[in-house]
Amino acid sequence: MTRVVPVLSAAQAAATDAATIAAGTPSLMLMERAGEAAAQIIRERYASRLAEGVRILAGPGNNGGDGWVVARHLAEQGIAVSVEAAGEPKTDDARTMRDRAAGRLTSDGAAEARVVVDALLGTGATGEPRGAIADAVRALNAARAAGAHLVALDVPTGLDATSGEALMAAPADCTVTFGSVKRGQLVAREVIGHLYVVDIGLGEPQGALVELATGEWVRATVPPIAANAHKGTRRKLAIIGGAEGMAGATILAARSALRSGIGMVRAIVHQASLPIVQGSVPAALAAAWPAGDDEAAALLNWADGVLIGPGLGESATQRRLVERVLAASDRPVTMDADALNVFRDDTKALGRQLENRTALLTPHPAEAARLAGASVEDVLARRFEIAGELAERTRAGVLLKGVPTVIAGVDGRTMVSARGTAALATAGSGDVLAGMAATLLVQIGDPLRAGTCAAFVHGRAAELADPFGTARGIVLEDVIASLGLAWHHWPVPARMPVLAELPAAGAAS
Repeated sequence: MTRVVPVLSAAQAAATDAATIAAGTPSLMLMERAGEAAAQIIRERYASRLAEGVRILAGPGNNGGDGWVVARHLAEQGIAVSVEAAGEPKTDDARTMRDRAAGRLTSDGAAEARVVVDALLGTGATGEPRGAIADAVRALNAARAAGAHLVALDVPTGLDATSGEALMAAPADCTVTFGSVKRGQLVAREVIGHLYVVDIGLGEPQGALVELATGEWVRATVPPIAANAHKGTRRKLAIIGGAEGMAGATILAARSALRSGIGMVRAIVHQASLPIVQGSVPAALAAAWPAGDDEAAALLNWADGVLIGPGLGESATQRRLVERVLAASDRPVTMDADALNVFRDDTKALGRQLENRTALLTPHPAEAARLAGASVEDVLARRFEIAGELAERTRAGVLLKGVPTVIAGVDGRTMVSARGTAALATAGSGDVLAGMAATLLVQIGDPLRAGTCAAFVHGRAAELADPFGTARGIVLEDVIASLGLAWHHWPVPARMPVLAELPAAGAAS
């Protein structure tokens, strides 16, 4: 059974801590587990850099208490540790942990430390750091500029754990977070560095559950292809798109579908795009857009699933084509790009078209904004909620692309994929994802699980194609070529108490 890794807001994280304590786990025990796990990661990750000692900047709250626990555990391993307190501890737990560490720490040598720990403020902090905390953040930035590696406990100080807004935050080399992923960490990937999510024995997460997709979960969810499979059992996919001058989008979707395990593809495109598609994807069948309902039914009844949108174009003609396709086939449908744009500000009509059928929508934030009648800024600020609201209104699963990608099911469940690099920030990336998602929707049948697996593997393929995380020199064909490895190369934490890891932005692993 795979482990659930919740994605929480700051308020949900605080409520989960409180519920765990109320259920009988002492708060001091949670702090001890958090600090011990962070110390273990520091020892393993920075083993070659600990000779000069470790410098810890501790705040007055429980995040500072975590820092005192880290200090004690490192000192007990013979590592020189100094702690600089940005104010006296204000909680009983923090005072207890400071007293337990007393006598084990060094009083000098902090300037030479190559590992510096940010234990100033935790998930409950909001707004820009002030006073002694602001001074300490400036010290963190100075240490980083001098070549030190910064380790943040729970969140880098100055990062809003819910929104991801970073005010004066010192970017961390790695962040060790406790019990759950915080929403803001997934938005501000450039600030948190490499993320470790460690288990400290928290109880059930409080509030609406959003779950992080992990390699372990995806590996268990993607169905295997039987040794005696043939093209029919691997299923057939019809892709409708490819307006004149936009055949490339359909080609990318077809190639990614074939790389994702579909047995057969039929590309249904504008007449002018037919020779281009047939020359570029020889394994695919091809046909022109249907002119009537009977022709549409004949083309689509062949398929086990339908993908509408890649390179479709947006006009009244395309709206009628989408409606004709939806009326002609009750097969599972994935809708992307212009197949969504033709329903801008008209989600009720789209919902009526999709009622009582298996469907997955794959909008980027601007497309989601058009469907929701909202601004792009609102979609980005409320991405976790917007995806679920659109799923409810359209009666379909929704894969809202972005950093991170949020996938909402029709049953109210939500998952998040946080894999990928900036190599995906290019035209055609969504077409590649659409081909993958449509394939998995046909093979899995559930929009939430299909969309989540597709988003994760799409991001993983980018990481494998772009090992330096710079995006330069990488094109989508490289990402598609990497799918052969991505379907079998699952990043799974090898040790407990680490529940999940995410590589730093620009440092894919």
